[in-house]
Amino acid sequence: MSRVGIKPVEIPSGVDVKLEGNTITVKGPKGELSRDLHADMIVKQEENTIVVERPSENKLHRALHGTTRSVISNMIEGVTKGYEKALELVGVGYRATKTGNKLVLNVGLSHPVEFEPEQGLEIEVPANTKVIVKGIDKERVGALASNIRAVRKPEPYKGKGIRYEGEFVRRKEGKTGK
Repeated sequence: MSRVGIKPVEIPSGVDVKLEGNTITVKGPKGELSRDLHADMIVKQEENTIVVERPSENKLHRALHGTTRSVISNMIEGVTKGYEKALELVGVGYRATKTGNKLVLNVGLSHPVEFEPEQGLEIEVPANTKVIVKGIDKERVGALASNIRAVRKPEPYKGKGIRYEGEFVRRKEGKTGK
């Protein structure tokens, strides 16, 4: 039995959940999210909880059980609290600025790299070496942060690049001068 899948998802006050077929819509103080769930999963709403059940012990159903429950839980948490990912720029001359709605990165390339967040996402630049991506959809926040990090991944010799806040970069020893 899935340890994650059998836990019921609590619906906090101020959050409205609608189940129509295999589509779930969650409305909360921060916004609204909607998602199509797998047609085989059985999702039931009881009072102020949501319970996910699987129809059989099939390998696919076992895999989807915990995943479906986590997706619903993340949607509820997103519309109540929201999500954010922080990135830091490490390197001489590496900086980020925000012009209008766009994020502009100068990270040692021949040109500045620009990112425009899609609808529902927000980018903040509290310092010129720190970028924060905010939104209510955990998947989209993580994807945008990953795309920003992919511009200049941290390298193992000097540790320069764009990394998640608190990320440990394993350092390598350089050449030995013999």
